[in-house]
Amino acid sequence: MKMNELQAAVEAILFAAGEPLEIDRIVEALEVEKDLVIEALVELKSVLDETGSGICLVKMDELYQLCTRQEYAQQVRAVLEIKKNAPLSNAAFEVLAVIAYNQPVTKAFIEQVRGVDCSGVIQTLILKGLVEERGRLELPGRPLIYGTTPEFLKCFCVNNLSELPELPNHEDLPKTDELPNQLEINLDDGKIIENTAITGEIHIIEDVE
Repeated sequence: MKMNELQAAVEAILFAAGEPLEIDRIVEALEVEKDLVIEALVELKSVLDETGSGICLVKMDELYQLCTRQEYAQQVRAVLEIKKNAPLSNAAFEVLAVIAYNQPVTKAFIEQVRGVDCSGVIQTLILKGLVEERGRLELPGRPLIYGTTPEFLKCFCVNNLSELPELPNHEDLPKTDELPNQLEINLDDGKIIENTAITGEIHIIEDVE
């Protein structure tokens, strides 16, 4: 299969899927070497960007998806009559930050950081597809552990968690020797990402600094 044909096939698969796909699934479907699929994905992204297409290729860790560009969100909403979901509360952003920078974490861990019950907030984040259950710890009671999803990466325009901004130290938070895998987090300085709407397919991201 020639590269232009492979690129077209990859584009068709991603368009038809309508959801993030692992590269291994694309490789399996096309029955070609993984390196060739990666090359086709790079070329596809380049073509979409250079031609000013309203569609872009988004990479989320090892997942790929075709999405509409953010600058056309208003027009897409107008056509599809997409209603804007209620924005996340400050509490939801705080819980999301704790999970994102310390995952995988338990509910007890999150509540110790914030000092309040977080059950409802965690469920809200799960319903919005930003957080998911990652199994259970082999500890008494076998508590659930939580982590972020590919949807989280897409919402905040990062390819992987390593691209999240570094956070300054905060003396009021639990120290690393008090909580396993705890990173000191400043939840109040506005440096954590803020967004005004999470609408499912279209995401509006704002800089709060």
